[in-house]
This record gives sequence, structure tokens and C-alpha cells, in this order.
Amino acid sequence: MRHSTLRQLEVFETIARLGSFTRAAEELFVTQPTVSMQIKKLTDAIGLPLFEQIGKKMYLTEAGRELHQACHGIFEHLSQFEMIAADMKGLKAGKLRLGVVTTAEYFAPRLLGMFCQQYPEIEVSLEVSNRKHILDRLANNMDDLYILDLPPENEEIIVQGFMQNPLVVLASLNHPLAKKKKITLERIAEEPFIFRESGSGTRIETENFFSKQGFKLKTRMTLGSNEAIKQAILGGLGVSVLSRHTLTLDSHKNQLAILDVNDFPLDCQWHYAYPSGKKLSIVAQTFLAYLQNAPQLIVDLALTGVGIITFPDR
Repeated sequence: MRHSTLRQLEVFETIARLGSFTRAAEELFVTQPTVSMQIKKLTDAIGLPLFEQIGKKMYLTEAGRELHQACHGIFEHLSQFEMIAADMKGLKAGKLRLGVVTTAEYFAPRLLGMFCQQYPEIEVSLEVSNRKHILDRLANNMDDLYILDLPPENEEIIVQGFMQNPLVVLASLNHPLAKKKKITLERIAEEPFIFRESGSGTRIETENFFSKQGFKLKTRMTLGSNEAIKQAILGGLGVSVLSRHTLTLDSHKNQLAILDVNDFPLDCQWHYAYPSGKKLSIVAQTFLAYLQNAPQLIVDLALTGVGIITFPDR
């Protein structure tokens, strides 16, 4: 192993992650023969095969799995050192890896844009997925920080709210309730609802709220994205409860109405989370300080887009 190089380990890690020599060569901007040569040298140095081909798929051998785990530690330590060295020079540099639920995509890129303007040497990796996938990433410690609307109840996770996440009832502009005032929960519960998939934070919050009030909602349709839900609302298929952040910079101007329903908006929050035993990198600590010390920025971000959706007359 002493004769192995960081480049060989980088090539190995990329193949292990992508499951393909060809895709690894494309990501690393080298030829496939170069990738094969680096892996051959690494395999010869270790004296054990690292990959095995079964049918059309490639798998890590036992030695390959052990080396892949070691690579994570090596690259993590190097990344930490780069950040420490940059900090010693008076710079904030390195990589920030964020995992966010899909609804957060309506504000997270703008939040990160302002952060990167302040710290231009920081590179950001943003993983956007549904709540289940983000929770899996959190459980496996795959990112630095996570942004969720409904964090898990787990003592091994540090959770802190940082921004309001009001949930509103949406309908099409020509819906019979669009101009009604003080709509009761009993009346809105009679409407067919369009929901995100089971496990969605917004869906859990909504169903729990109505259940506590003694109402069971009628699910007409389950869709995998907020944009698909808004299209279904415009098509007259029902009403839905979504984060108000899904309406920022919305293209459906003057087509959607926020219904005036009693006890709405639901007062929820956005949270950041990370494993309690995790040692945050300097860059991750810098991002948390940015969130905690910029309350007016957060307020402005939360209010962006107000006025582009048609509200019922109050």
C-alpha cells in the first residue's frame, strides 16, 4: 500500500461509487485504459482482487469493501486538513455537503447563493430528494448537514429550527371556496385532497393535524412532486396543503388561491440536523453560524414571492 498513490485511491473510490469503469473515466476526465491501468497497479500493490464481475454488473470483493471504507476515512481527513489550512490562512475554503428534502429546493439554492457570495472559496454539493432518502443519508452520515421540515425523533441527532415553514391550503382560483372566509375544518375535510407520497413531512404534519381535530381526509391522488400537485390543483382535481415556500417565484401567477381556512397556516419550521456524535467541519460550522447570525436574511427569504399568488379577499 505504501507504493499506492492518492490518484489510484481516487480512481478506485470513483469506480466503487459509480459501479462502472467507463463512468468513472468520464467523471475523472481520463480515458478508460488509464482507469484500468491505475486499478491494476493498485490491485498488484495489495495482492488481492478489488472487483468481481457477475453477469453485467460489477461488485466489490471483500478486500474492495474494506479499502472503500478506508478511502472514506483518508479523503475525509485530507478534506478536513485542507479546511484547517485554509482557516489558518484566514480563508474559509473547502466543501459543504448538504442534503435537503424536495420542498427545501424552493429556498435552499438562494440561501446557498448568498452564503457563497460571502465565502466564494467554498464549494457546495446539494443533494435534493424526498424525506425518506434524506433520512437514509442522515442515518449513514453521508453529508455534512441536512435540512428537513419534519426531523426524526431520535436522541442521536442534533436538531435546530431556523426558519418558519407555514403550511397553507391551496385550491384553484375558480374553486367554489376560493373567495370564502373562515372556512371550517369540517368543510375543508369534505374536499378531495392531493398529497405527496407517504412519509412526506408535509403530509404527516397535515394528516396528524386533522386527525387530532377528529377529521379523516379524503385522498384523491398521491403525487411525487410539489409541482405535479400544483398542476393537479389547477386541473380541478382537488385541494392540497403545501409549504408556502413552494409558491415563491411561482409560474402559476393568478391561478392558485390560498384558502382562508380556520387554524391555517399551520405553524411549522424548517430544521437543520446532523448526527450528535459528528465533528462538524470548519465549513459546516461556518454555514451554521451563517444561519444563526442572519435572522433578517432568513425573514426576507421566507417572505420572497408574497403577492404573486392570488389571496381571497379578507
